[in-house]
Amino acid sequence: MPIPGLIDPVPVPREVTPRADGRVDLIGLSRKQITAVLEQAGLDAKAAKLRAKQVFHWLYHRGVTDFEAMTDIAKTMRPWLAARFVIGRPDVVEAQVSNDGTRKWLLRTADNHDFEMVFIPDATRGTLCVSSQVGCTLNCRFCHTGTMRLVRNLTPGEIVGQVMLARDVLGEWPRGSMASLGSDDSLDFDDGDEDEGADYTPDGRLLTNIVMMGMGEPLYNFDHVRDALKVVMDGDGLALSKRRITLSTSGVVPMMARAGEEIGVNLAVSLHAVTKEVRDEIVPINRKYGIEELLQACADYPGASNARRITFEYVMLKDKNDRDSDAHELVRLIKQYGLPAKVNLIPFNPWPGAPYECSTPERIKRFAGIVFDAGISAPVRTPRGRDIDAACGQLKTAAERKSRAELDRLLEEKQAALG
Repeated sequence: MPIPGLIDPVPVPREVTPRADGRVDLIGLSRKQITAVLEQAGLDAKAAKLRAKQVFHWLYHRGVTDFEAMTDIAKTMRPWLAARFVIGRPDVVEAQVSNDGTRKWLLRTADNHDFEMVFIPDATRGTLCVSSQVGCTLNCRFCHTGTMRLVRNLTPGEIVGQVMLARDVLGEWPRGSMASLGSDDSLDFDDGDEDEGADYTPDGRLLTNIVMMGMGEPLYNFDHVRDALKVVMDGDGLALSKRRITLSTSGVVPMMARAGEEIGVNLAVSLHAVTKEVRDEIVPINRKYGIEELLQACADYPGASNARRITFEYVMLKDKNDRDSDAHELVRLIKQYGLPAKVNLIPFNPWPGAPYECSTPERIKRFAGIVFDAGISAPVRTPRGRDIDAACGQLKTAAERKSRAELDRLLEEKQAALG
């Protein structure tokens, strides 16, 4: 299927490449899908359904990476699972920690493509910025990721795998026995060896929120993003509420209603300008889907209300979109379309060769005041992770700044350290 241009690519779903050893990676699969692959592997329908419930719990609620750790599954069954399935994670090529505690990981897919994710800790929350594509095709001029070419869409497993890996690193999977919660005897039709020596106590979560604001345009990988987020939101697994997940789009208008209906998470829109001339320049998708069309799609977004406001992301660019008249026009547009909205003002994060400068603190304060005085929340985002190029708009795979040989050596060293 041809891709007609940089600003209007055709979303191309990507099937998972079969592993050389024939085993199936279970990460990213729903309970229904796990049931199906267990049946395909030879279990009858009843056994597959029961085993899928157990496996789903161990994968997504307990975070295990070894079938031997699934202690309520019969010892004789675990090797059978291990011979046919794997529990994957993205390979970590490099991990960096900012002076402010922000963490960034350079990750690698099984077919040797690199992408990034970022974790931003705060006093009351921890937010994981998740990538949906390797590279990007939108060419937003203020965004470093936009200078990359689009390589491919990430699969559901590669998207969910980022969340799994973050929880691994943060050490927040529940530990101990589940005996104190009571058991479902219908699942124990074989002998297990559940360790009842410790109480089951879920650790306090450090990762509380997810934003689909990493590399790529989520709505150009709609099916895989939807399927991944449904796994993440499943109450029997990772159990992150849809109110704690935000999907950001640069304005893929035809997919926005489907996102509200089929995913139902919070919506953020990369607006960044209030005139056609300026937005055409800095967010080129505006040439296809204009501001008025975009704002109408926001007004029609299912579930939008004063309790679930749409967030407009607005990067502050010196002498480009930061005038008083821009602020007043932003207020006018939000009110014209009756939008339950807040505006996140983002100081521009510099990167080598960037064509813009950040607005001055005084100009940002003045802009925020105009919007706020109109009754619209307009917080100024504190830049995080700038020293490791992890701030908003800075993500560009570190692979482009290091040689392939150096990256391969880093990965080999990490794998060797893990045994």
